[in-house]
Amino acid sequence: MTLKASRSRVLLLHLSFWSVYLSFFLYQVSSYQRGDELEWDRILITVFTHVFFAAVISYINYFYLLPQLLERKRIFAYLVKFVLLFTLIIVIRIELNRYLLDMQHFRTGYMDSTRFIVQVVTSNLFIVIFVGMLRFAQDWFELDAKRKEIEHEKLIAELNFLKAQINPHFLFNTLNNLYYLAYSKSDNTTEVIDKLSKMMRYMIYDSNHPKVLLSKEVEYMKNYVSLERLRLNNEIPIEFEVKGNLDDCQIAPLIFITFLENAFKHGVSNAKNDCWVKVLVEVNGKECIYTVENSKVSRQQEEGKSGIGLSNIKRRLELSYPNDHELQVKNLKDSYLVQLKLNLI
Repeated sequence: MTLKASRSRVLLLHLSFWSVYLSFFLYQVSSYQRGDELEWDRILITVFTHVFFAAVISYINYFYLLPQLLERKRIFAYLVKFVLLFTLIIVIRIELNRYLLDMQHFRTGYMDSTRFIVQVVTSNLFIVIFVGMLRFAQDWFELDAKRKEIEHEKLIAELNFLKAQINPHFLFNTLNNLYYLAYSKSDNTTEVIDKLSKMMRYMIYDSNHPKVLLSKEVEYMKNYVSLERLRLNNEIPIEFEVKGNLDDCQIAPLIFITFLENAFKHGVSNAKNDCWVKVLVEVNGKECIYTVENSKVSRQQEEGKSGIGLSNIKRRLELSYPNDHELQVKNLKDSYLVQLKLNLI
């Protein structure tokens, strides 16, 4: 709940309370009038003076006394101020009733009775206590809204930080590839620069949004695979397959790339013998299944497969898809396999 929504909820509680109380008090006052016909002018004067002065006490307490109590924690000073205010307002209200109203239209001597005074005091106390409780409710709602806003801002900051870690990692790897091609005077250097510029455009502009089109994420990965093919001179088999309808599907940006980078990092050796990489992106309704499998080139340490990149992406999945993803990382006999299932909400 936002701060604005919490204040709207408290305002609605105030309006609901006064509507219900006004209706009840109007009915109660009309039942005390003598005679067969109701004289609405006197009834309305009674209702107005009661509600007006009750509201004065309640909202002076609401906006002035209670905030001072909560800030300064001086209970005795609060009680003294409240009792003086309450007594003054009640006396003014009773005397104004006696001045404005013709006693013959109400039960004889009722407004001079102890019962009437007790009723005025207790009814006003009830209103003051209830409205005071709304003050505590407002403070709680606002505190809860601020806490949620802070948590949301922290999550956004953490997501941005995790994405920022991906960008330099990718750029470092690609510039190394570009350097190698330029050093060897490859004819593919221009093509690499073109694909790199497209990928950088995606990373700088599109990845700043919470969600991007799945088709753009797939295009980004295809460009990455093209760079790897050029770097490897198309000497190893690389499969990239897309199944299903990607139209209108959205996904958190740069979710897939870490697994793809790891596949080439750990699945391709300098010798390039018996190396391969397979990628599958499949959409079934509201579910996206992303599978990456690569050959094992040696008895690598498990640390390499579960380093900063993998821990980074796991944390991003927890933040972006809480309870809406399933990640499996399998160390098979001859290959590594990663399968990620996402609910596309």
